[in-house]
This record gives sequence, C-alpha cells and structure tokens, in this order.
Amino acid sequence: MPIPFHPLDLTDMASVRQRVKDTECRNCDLNFLNLFSWRFLYDTEIAIHNDHLLFRFKADGHRAYLAPVGESDWKDVVPDLLDDAARDGHPFLMLGVCEHSLKKLEETMPGYFYANADRRYTDYIYDRQSLATLAGKKLQPKRNFANRFARLYPNHTYAPLTPEDIEECLELHATWTEAKGKEDDAGRYTYEAERKSLLRVMEHWNELDACGGVLRVNGQMVAFTYGAPVNHDTFDVCMEKADTNCEGAFAFINRSFVQSLPEKFIYINREDDLGIPGLRQSKLSYHPSLLLHKYTVMTRHPMQG
Repeated sequence: MPIPFHPLDLTDMASVRQRVKDTECRNCDLNFLNLFSWRFLYDTEIAIHNDHLLFRFKADGHRAYLAPVGESDWKDVVPDLLDDAARDGHPFLMLGVCEHSLKKLEETMPGYFYANADRRYTDYIYDRQSLATLAGKKLQPKRNFANRFARLYPNHTYAPLTPEDIEECLELHATWTEAKGKEDDAGRYTYEAERKSLLRVMEHWNELDACGGVLRVNGQMVAFTYGAPVNHDTFDVCMEKADTNCEGAFAFINRSFVQSLPEKFIYINREDDLGIPGLRQSKLSYHPSLLLHKYTVMTRHPMQG
C-alpha cells in the first residue's frame, strides 16, 4: 500500500509532537524544531500510515527513512517502507536508528536487516540537575568557568530569547563562524547550512514554540542558545553560540538556560559531535549520563522485497 508522504511543514507540528511526546525516544532527530529548520537540506517528508509516524528524506543524495514512531506492530509499516524504496528504485536505508528500534526491526523481519553505528551521530544526553548546578568534582572545571565569567563581567544579564534578538543572533553566529574558520565544517553540516537553519527558526520563532536564552555584557550579546522538547522528559538544545573571546560565556549560558527550563525535563539532549574532535572533547567534558548511539540500517539483500 503506497505511503501518503507529503513535504513537512508547520501544520505537521502538533501531530509530530503529540505522537513523540509520550514515547521513550530521546533522539534529537524527532524534535520538530530540528525537522522543520533543516528541511531545506533534507527535503524531509512526513506521513501518518497505519497509525505510525513516518519520515522520508534525502541524505547525501540517498533516499532514507527514520524509524517508525508508533507502538503497534511494525509489520503494518516496515514492508510498506521497503516497497516505497523499491518503487522509486532506491536501496532501503534507515538512518538515526536507536537500539530499541533495532530490536523492533529484528522482531518484525528476523535476519532481514543489518546495522552499524556511526559514532559521529551519537547523541549526548545529560542529567538536567548536573547541568543546572555543575556540582561535584567532575564538573568543577565547568563550574569554575561559569563563575569566572560572573566575576569578569559583573554587568552581565541573562534573559529569554525573543524574535527581537534575530539580527544580533545572526551577527554573533557570523562572528563565531569567522573565529572558528573552516576547520570544523563537517560534510553537509557546514556553517552556512547552520546559519540557514538558525534563520528558519528565528523567522518562525513564535509558531515553533521555541525556547531560548540570551547572555549580554554591558547590553551587548555575547551568547545565545535555543531548543525545544523531544518528548515528555527530554529537552533538546539545538544551538548554542558564544563570543570565543568572552571567557566562560559557554559554560555560563549552558547552566543558565538549563536552570530556566521547566522541571519536567529531567534529561538534556545536546545532540551529536559530527566527529569533530574539539566538539567531542567539549561534550564529553560535561560528563553525559547517556550516549545515545544511532545506527544505519540496510537490508542484507538490497533491492529485494
């Protein structure tokens, strides 16, 4: 049975969030803000099919899918995904597949798929209390950075991010990009693509029901961050930028933003590291409580139904 995919747009937000909210999935790929803001890069499509939420997109020129979202039997949807790929002449490819979804795929069609993890796309998930307090010996260096910022810049202010901050956010992103150079561009996740994603979020800030924070010193923006919920207990931090010349700004805004979030969010997903050594070191230095590994799944016999 053909799957009724259509291009993802804002009218899909309520449906996506409702279906993901009560699941145990903490994968940042299912944060609607991410799905919407990066659609320009992936041509993301969506469908509700046999009571499952499905996504189809393009990655490096290849047709790909996310794992189905739905609690009922996957035998009602996985064969249709295989048929969808075959109908368009594409080998079946499923990306960002978490371990609980691997188990369901195996239960649905035993021995039919193989999978391998790509460490570049592992999500870093933290205990909210740890990030909000930076307490304990392991996080003392981060706590010291945040406290040093407060001492060095006594005229700092922290406030919620609003649409009025758009231009300053874009200017700070440009300054940060210039300071970083090109050494951290990672494949399709270039700084220019990141800027487009940022602009898309800011243009639809109120509609996306996004949440963010802004850090200023003497009235000038030195850091900003934003994100949105994944499910009922996990908040996804989608972007965080700071003036690299402003010592401790990253640690300070990270802590301040987490402190400002509703207490129902007990986990903070700070997304992946794209295989960038400096970014990996930074994310590990906050001591995640969970590394959410994600897998690439293909069939053992491509192009066979």
